[in-house]
Formats: sequence, structure tokens, C-alpha cells
Amino acid sequence: MMSKPVRREMLKVIVDSNALFVPLQFKIDIFSELEQLLNRRFSLILLSSVKRELETLAEKGSPKMRKNAAYALKLGEKCKYIEVEDHESSQVDDVIIETAEKWRAPVFTNDVRLRKRLRDISVPVIYVRQKSRLEIDGMI
Repeated sequence: MMSKPVRREMLKVIVDSNALFVPLQFKIDIFSELEQLLNRRFSLILLSSVKRELETLAEKGSPKMRKNAAYALKLGEKCKYIEVEDHESSQVDDVIIETAEKWRAPVFTNDVRLRKRLRDISVPVIYVRQKSRLEIDGMI
């Protein structure tokens, strides 16, 4: 018997572009996995800079990357889109870190460098473990 998630405010989870490739790479349903992992109401957040990064990959990447990025953008439509201020010189990772820190929100990413930078500032990170499931590093 499944227990109902505890009613609390909606948890914002920021997605990195590579998190949206997880269903293709590892055949993991990220939405149901996140539901199980978090056991509460959540909203996946697609930041404008992450969406732009995916759009660039969908236009200029290798044929396989273009196809994967188009799929990731389709998945991104299920996320809540948030326009964030970023500067042309800003790296997408910097924008994610800044936003996560400001909102105290976990980030879903498989990028090892980004994960380390987030953990260094005590931001919880959701990532793929053993190519088969999602795991969280840190407290929500």
C-alpha cells in the first residue's frame, strides 16, 4: 500500500539539461522516480538558461544530440518554465547554482562538476545512481 505524500508546500526542483536526457540514456521515468524519492509534492523547474542551452543543442549539435535535445525539450514542457536573469557571459551552471542557493532548492543533475559545486554550498543534489535509480545527496 502506497502512503500518500505529506502535504507541505510545493518543493521546487531545478533541472539541469542533462537530467532531461536521463529517460533516454537510462530508461528511467524521472517523474515517477522523483515522486518516490521525494515522497511529497514537487515542481520541476526549467530555467530559461537551461532551455536555451537545450535549444542550441537541438539546432547545432550532432544529429544524435539534436534528436536527444528535441526530446529533452519535449520533456521540459512538463516542467514549470521560469525566466531567470542571466548575462551572456554567465555559464548555465553558474545560473543554476545562483538560483538554487537563492531558493534553497535541490537540483537534479548528473554533471559531476556541478554536483560538487552544489554540495560545496550545501545544496541537495538528485542524480542517477548505478544507471538504474535516482538518489539524493543532502537533506531537503
